[in-house]
Amino acid sequence: MIVIHVTHEAVEKVGGIGAVIAGLMTSEAYAEPVSRTVLVGPLLTTDRPVNLRLGAGGRVVYSSLDSIEPPEWAQRFRRIERTYDVGIIYGRRQVADPCTGKTVEAEVILVDVFHANRDRLNLFKAQLYERFEVPSDRFENVWEFEQYVRLAEPAVEAVRAIGCDGGDESVLYLAHEYMGMPTALRAILRAGPNTRTVFYAHEVASVRPIVEDRPGHDCMFYNVLRRATAEERTLDEFFPEVLANFKHPLVKAGRFCDEVFAVGDLIRSELQFLDDRYQTVDIDLVYNGIPAEAVTIEQKKASRELLRRYSANLFGRWPTWTFTHVARPVRSKGIWRDLRALHEMEVLLAERGETAVYYMLATAAGQRRSRDVLQMERRYGWPVVHERGYPDLCGGEEELDEMFAGHNRSHRATQAVLVNQWDFHRGVCGERMPEAMTFADLRRGTDVEFGLSVYEPFGISQLEPLSFGGICAVSSVCGCVGFARCAGEALDRRIDRNVIVGDFLDVPDGMSTDALAAMSAACRDEVEGRQARRLAEEIFAALPRDDEALAERIADGYALASRMSWDHVVRDYFLPGLGRAAR
Repeated sequence: MIVIHVTHEAVEKVGGIGAVIAGLMTSEAYAEPVSRTVLVGPLLTTDRPVNLRLGAGGRVVYSSLDSIEPPEWAQRFRRIERTYDVGIIYGRRQVADPCTGKTVEAEVILVDVFHANRDRLNLFKAQLYERFEVPSDRFENVWEFEQYVRLAEPAVEAVRAIGCDGGDESVLYLAHEYMGMPTALRAILRAGPNTRTVFYAHEVASVRPIVEDRPGHDCMFYNVLRRATAEERTLDEFFPEVLANFKHPLVKAGRFCDEVFAVGDLIRSELQFLDDRYQTVDIDLVYNGIPAEAVTIEQKKASRELLRRYSANLFGRWPTWTFTHVARPVRSKGIWRDLRALHEMEVLLAERGETAVYYMLATAAGQRRSRDVLQMERRYGWPVVHERGYPDLCGGEEELDEMFAGHNRSHRATQAVLVNQWDFHRGVCGERMPEAMTFADLRRGTDVEFGLSVYEPFGISQLEPLSFGGICAVSSVCGCVGFARCAGEALDRRIDRNVIVGDFLDVPDGMSTDALAAMSAACRDEVEGRQARRLAEEIFAALPRDDEALAERIADGYALASRMSWDHVVRDYFLPGLGRAAR
């Protein structure tokens, strides 16, 4: 079969979708039935030199933007470019798994949609409305919507031009999130006998802003979802603001695809709440994979010591434990919940004479220059102390710093550090970091990884330390929880010592559905307080305080992670779903 991944990450991994595509493609199981893989997306910027058009190491075969037009390819692409008034870049690039280092090659098609044939585009937009209920006229001024609609027609034509027109082989378009949906819908309109489409729901883009922006967050939303589903009511009855979200009609249109993939159990429920017509659609659970790397207890201890030494360099004392959270600094990650759990753990640790340092590795401004980091470190003690304004706090990092500074002023046994930098080694984090430290040590050496998100369709990073014996504290709305439980059942192993789940959906009985939808921050705060106390006690009890317990955590964590690897995902979930779509 031929697999077409339609995504904004066709060239570079900028988020979770790129990680998923890399995990799928580098799996041994993927290579067996898939004869060709093509990554399709819009050209996001025109100012790159030709040697970087397809990313570092990419090889351009055809590019009308760069006057690379071999006759055999020009004959295929010029007709499309003239018809739709676009530019096409075609070539190949390497797709790499950062954990295993394995690389595979993929074909890439980029379409320059900064200009377009308006008349043809309007005809297509009319079809989107008449056939799929997508009102393009309401969102034409939103470039993030417009560019993916412009991509659709020339992308499908270009895929056919490179020989992916089926024949006896199935051609499957995977629309990664709402961005890929216009292309999938175009493929449906011009479907050959062996063309199939899949909506790959990495989240439900209609739902995310509701959960993030409403004061009740997940505590409110998933209780409303459960009740409203039983009452046969839908999303827009409770949350009319969703109708102004340009992503909403594209997500709803996912039901027209031959198959729908959901990366977590709740995504399936969210889609059915979004539109009750999804209840008659085949929605397959296709979890994400996580890395599984075997380590010895000596390797674990070596990485722990590097982290403890860094803390000693920052605070002048060696902590007993290191806690971490690697994530984007956004509201959905529920970072304030980490601090509530630390607060509740303060007394427990102090009574035992133990201390902990919590590192939040998150940046809203990308990687800072090494010389700027050195200056901040020497001048005012970054990353323990911060100042507002670039190269330090910006883009919303200021709020995190206020939270962390407030915690540190009133706590002794637990201290919180915001490392607003990307990567974790001396070259980017300053001279107080041990010279041997790497990002891998952050993942191997942590004792607890937090991930108490309010919206988390899956959450790969939350479970990255699992195979290294790290305790993963996650919220019940994380899609990875369902996968971990499946893995535990398959192995007949307990997961609660390696994966500790916070249930922030435990609301008082007697609240009506409409009252739940109007939940206040104070009501949610009570739930979070109860869960923080429970999580603190469970984490404190689970911390491995001798070699025997540590070895057990490592063995159990590696067994679970191995069962959740990309090979298992591809073999047990992804390929069966593609097979159903192809049939």
